[in-house]
Amino acid sequence: MLFSYPKQSEFGRIIPKNKIYEHARPSAALRDKFVKQIDKIVWQYKLSPETVNLRAKKAVPEIEIFSIKLRTPEVREEVLRCIDTAIPFPIVYELIFDGQIKTKAAFKRPSEGDSNKWVTDIYFESGWQKENARREVLPVALDLGLLYEQMLRRLMPVSRIAGEDIGAQVQRLSEIRSKGNEAAKIEARMHKEKQFNRKVELNAVLRKLRAEIAVLSK
Repeated sequence: MLFSYPKQSEFGRIIPKNKIYEHARPSAALRDKFVKQIDKIVWQYKLSPETVNLRAKKAVPEIEIFSIKLRTPEVREEVLRCIDTAIPFPIVYELIFDGQIKTKAAFKRPSEGDSNKWVTDIYFESGWQKENARREVLPVALDLGLLYEQMLRRLMPVSRIAGEDIGAQVQRLSEIRSKGNEAAKIEARMHKEKQFNRKVELNAVLRKLRAEIAVLSK
């Protein structure tokens, strides 16, 4: 999923890694991941009332589009989370590697406890496609908050339930992901387990988890 952004929203500013370090204060190990995984960060577009003619919302005053050229096929989420920590606005990433591109973003919102801080939730992503792939027009929206929600929902693997707001949908997907990770660990334990009775117990837990995932995925 790639969007076509208005010409007037083009920003095109290269962001030096050290500027991210100044604001996010990553550990030495995380800075090492930056160097190994990221070649260049470009603040490609800025979606704001002035550039897309949509009202700002308190939770979404702007939407930033960052183009990141990678040195490796994947970038660790803690690297993106560090960038999100440094930039106090919602960000949609376009990751580029070897002629391929994909979109990745997390639901990002102001902290309820401290309006000066932002909370970055789980990340969602599209599949890889050719860098010159056809782009879609931006979703129709009444304000930047609704535009941001629609952009994120295009990346989510499970559809919205009627009446479900974006926060509830993200929470449901977080639960699905958590239970899926737990199920994978139990399945791995089952393959290693020698005792039949223990295998039966683990299989029961696995069936329960899969049933819960199926319910959450409807």
